[in-house]
Amino acid sequence: QVQLVESGGGLVQAGGSLRLSCAASGRTFSSYVMGWFRQAPGKERELVAAIGWGGISTNYADSVKGRFTISRDSAKNTVYLQMNSLKPTDTAVYYCAARPTTTLRYEYWGRGTQVTVSS
Repeated sequence: QVQLVESGGGLVQAGGSLRLSCAASGRTFSSYVMGWFRQAPGKERELVAAIGWGGISTNYADSVKGRFTISRDSAKNTVYLQMNSLKPTDTAVYYCAARPTTTLRYEYWGRGTQVTVSS
């Protein structure tokens, strides 16, 4: 079992930055692939970024490449999403999720944190 709690959301002007954090509990945190998803009103949830268990392998949605950076600190059981050059289109609820390396389905989810970017 993995419990995930996001923090760091808020209201920011376009061009600004935010850093989201996801605190995980569970002794096997380091063996999970971690992802950040987002869901805007009226839209489907989308994968924004993911990071492998070793913290080296990452992938990003095209819409955030060059602006967002995902990282993990296994000693702190925490995953981060640094978001720079934010746009109004980044406005969404952001969710942290985890999946075992042996599956493609994310099994554990946080409750989400709201990010609002004003123009």
